[in-house]
Amino acid sequence: MLWPVFIRDKSDPGSWRALNGLALKVSTVAEAAGLTRAVVELVSVRISQLNGCAYCLDLHDRLAREAGVGAQQLAVLPAWREAGIFTAVERAALTIGEAATALHHDRNLSSELAAAHAALTDAQFSALQWCAITMNAFNRVSVLSGHPVRPRTAASHSTQPTTAPQRVLS
Repeated sequence: MLWPVFIRDKSDPGSWRALNGLALKVSTVAEAAGLTRAVVELVSVRISQLNGCAYCLDLHDRLAREAGVGAQQLAVLPAWREAGIFTAVERAALTIGEAATALHHDRNLSSELAAAHAALTDAQFSALQWCAITMNAFNRVSVLSGHPVRPRTAASHSTQPTTAPQRVLS
């Protein structure tokens, strides 16, 4: 890490609570739009891969597995476009997640987003955008705060919660 660690989630608890409140609202909106927890977690894992957030990768890999995402999908997630094992909704969600993370828009991405929108309802498209925005915010807080990945022991099986801060979406 190139900067001194300054625990941002601890230094301003009001802002941290507000971000968690946003995550709760976005989770509620995603569920109301008919998005499964597995789809939301796939997006969270992919965004965390792109942002290099080890803490969020560890957390959301576990949550994705708990939501029913298979090991094969998680293994090929960086190459999801080529894998051919993701549903239309999952592909649309991953397109939105990558677009919100990279923020580079060219004609190809615009057509991919149009195709993603066509595969979803307006409510799902909007909810996934907010899921991606919120996940990106949590990734930045975790990276800048230096949230550690805590090793799991045999007693703390991979589906057990860690002792690190728990968040609804992040």
